[in-house]
Amino acid sequence: MDIQPANYRSESARPLTSLVFITPMLLAYEAGIFCFGQQAMRNGADAWLRELLILLGFGQYFLLPVLAAAILLGWHYTSRTRWKIENRVVLGMWVESLALGMILLFSARLLAMLFFWTTTPFQASLSMSNLPATVCGYFGAGIYEELLFRLILVPAILGLLAWWGCRKRTASVWAVILSSLLFSLAHYDLFSSVGDPFNPYSFVFRTLAGIFFATLFLKRGFGIAAGTHAMYDICTLAW
Repeated sequence: MDIQPANYRSESARPLTSLVFITPMLLAYEAGIFCFGQQAMRNGADAWLRELLILLGFGQYFLLPVLAAAILLGWHYTSRTRWKIENRVVLGMWVESLALGMILLFSARLLAMLFFWTTTPFQASLSMSNLPATVCGYFGAGIYEELLFRLILVPAILGLLAWWGCRKRTASVWAVILSSLLFSLAHYDLFSSVGDPFNPYSFVFRTLAGIFFATLFLKRGFGIAAGTHAMYDICTLAW
């Protein structure tokens, strides 16, 4: 039976479907860590989350991916929706993520042309020898940056603003903006030894990209946000 658009939209936004969708990317990233080494592909969000777990006394390597899965499973359990996955929905999520990633890349190129940016955040230098490590690293960035800045931070800000008495729509707008600003700042050496030097042009674009990802998270779920992030990064290698 064909999946109708409305059904696809709701099914693909479910936490359980998101977990199934990101699992291949998560496995590829974690396998890449063993094959290529942590320094070759570890991203900032991953490192920060693992360091936080170590500070809390949880130093087991596989705890972070297990924690990511547990958050999605717990979210799915509280949503009281069915425990069944449509394979065609998962396939559709790959197509949607690729399409949205290419739209974001096109928008980035257009902004660069319109504002005559000489330095852009999407220029990637790559040799074929490190292509597998780079692709696996981008899978990890898509998952763990979305885990930190969207799946954890956005609900935390929403909860705090709701506690302060903000209306739901106002809280959502502020959660998107604040999480996106932090997402953009996290890419620079102000916060990370492996970050880039601060650049106002890339800061603006990354903030806009963060708003895009946060909106996807709220409207389309974690899986599409993570998949779009990863597909955008990978598309920068080809274009």
